[in-house]
Amino acid sequence: MHVIATAGHVDHGKSTLVKALTGTDPDRLEEEHRRGLSIQLGYCWTTLEPVGDVAFVDVPGHERFLSTMLSGIGPVPAVLFVVAADDPWMPQAAEHLAALDALGVSHGVVAVTRSDLVDPGPARDRAAAELSKTSLRGAPVVTVSGRTGQGLDELRSQLIAMVESLPVADPAADVRLWVDRRFSIKGAGTVVTGTLSAGRICGGDSLAFESQPVRVRGVQSLEQPVGCVSGVGRVALNVTGDDLSALDRGSVLVTPAAWHFTDVLDVRVKVDARSDVSRSSTPPEGPLLHIGATSVATHCRPLADDLVRLRLERQLPLRVGDRALLRDPGSRALWGVTVLDPAPPRLRRRGAAAERAKALDSVLGEPDLDSEVERRGLVHTSLLKRIGVLVAGGERLGAVAGGWLLSESRAYQAGREIERIVDEHARQSPLDPGVPLVALTERLGLPSIELVKAVVRPPLRISDGRVMGERAAVLPAPLERAVEAVHDDLADDPFVAPTADRLRELGLDHRAVAAAAKAGRLLRLADGIVLLPGADLLAAQSLQELPQPFTTSEARIRLGTSRRVVIPLLAHLDKLGSTRRLPDDRRTVAH
Repeated sequence: MHVIATAGHVDHGKSTLVKALTGTDPDRLEEEHRRGLSIQLGYCWTTLEPVGDVAFVDVPGHERFLSTMLSGIGPVPAVLFVVAADDPWMPQAAEHLAALDALGVSHGVVAVTRSDLVDPGPARDRAAAELSKTSLRGAPVVTVSGRTGQGLDELRSQLIAMVESLPVADPAADVRLWVDRRFSIKGAGTVVTGTLSAGRICGGDSLAFESQPVRVRGVQSLEQPVGCVSGVGRVALNVTGDDLSALDRGSVLVTPAAWHFTDVLDVRVKVDARSDVSRSSTPPEGPLLHIGATSVATHCRPLADDLVRLRLERQLPLRVGDRALLRDPGSRALWGVTVLDPAPPRLRRRGAAAERAKALDSVLGEPDLDSEVERRGLVHTSLLKRIGVLVAGGERLGAVAGGWLLSESRAYQAGREIERIVDEHARQSPLDPGVPLVALTERLGLPSIELVKAVVRPPLRISDGRVMGERAAVLPAPLERAVEAVHDDLADDPFVAPTADRLRELGLDHRAVAAAAKAGRLLRLADGIVLLPGADLLAAQSLQELPQPFTTSEARIRLGTSRRVVIPLLAHLDKLGSTRRLPDDRRTVAH
């Protein structure tokens, strides 16, 4: 299915033209027929081969119903713009065109109606000239008569060509359905309708309304029950939930947990093309925000030039790149906005607004992983996904761990800070040369130890849950002399560990041995049992020469050591994967 919205001044024949194209009157209300104008959104459809079903959202053209009109065009990617040949260029035509331009709608066809009454040339030329200044520049202009049928075949041809040029919506996208009608059916319950711009909804699906789960009991499209509907399409959903009293026009149904709901966002503003010197080029303090089929009061805070921060009256599910409108209810001026950041940082200090504007200066509103991570410094992939940023293909990430992404600049700063902390700690506590990863995580304000590990760079190294640097290898002179004595003792018999008495004689208590081991100067197998670094590798090589498998006693004899030493040494080799312990307590050397 494809969906097209109408637009244009009141009483220029939008509904008549849609009826001529589809055979169905989009005006549903008695008052609409009595007054000869559309008040609510109307819907009808037809089949245009070869593109298939095309649904029309017929919007009111009267100035009093601008909000309703905006709710109709908001989720729709294409427009049938209608002007009358027997009227001059009218205010609501200009207003509707400004809204379409602000939303960036670039797919459209212009129909000059009532062409059987007067020469349509002037109206056609004026419409083309007005569109040339907007996102609809170059749209084809067709002269038609809904009364006589003149030009309808050409209009259908142009509509088919436009539909064929529309981008294909992603059926796997997260659902965001802006509700434009809600009503009840006896025996069925609550029904809501809307234009599904992307994604797929099926009977039995679970959606979310605010924080409340909503189950889809049934799906209709073009008044026919269907199993599923994919965007872009008109859809009616029979829904059920614990309390749906607040679910109404302007509400939104979404894929659960897939969207970021926000009431603060930073946007780039496009000035109303119709603005003149009597109107401000920037939005007022309290404009209305129109997006999808909803509108919400906002507070507008200028950041700089065309950048503003909006604080919404209620939270909405928004993503980077969303297009919306700001409207001043007093002057009726319109501003298009592009959402740059739906999850911005707080502005806490003097000058923060200017700094924020500088950070957003080059942001275009197109989701970009590298840009998002660099600007935020630290962000979790779950937030990026909820605001519409594809978490793949980043080329300038500083560190990635546990779902957290660190920017290059933040990772560099964290690495330098770790170097400083480790160096300061080594100077102050030479017998405790490493800084625990847990302590570094807390001091750096990072959310996980894994992220700290990811930013540790040589010459720093991680050992036993601590980060150590080059200074850690420089031991105090008394300890260095004691370690050298152990090296001398083990020079000829590398597996005959010093006795407890010998360690005491050298002043190598538990803390001193731990410091030497962390500095890489001793290999500590257990309390009171130390060998030289590399002795484990040498032992594995020697044990490989035994018939496999071998016993603990055979290993002791081969290494020329005692049971006191060989048991913790073999356990150490098992942990390294150098040996493999069998169920009968024998071992083999791993190859």
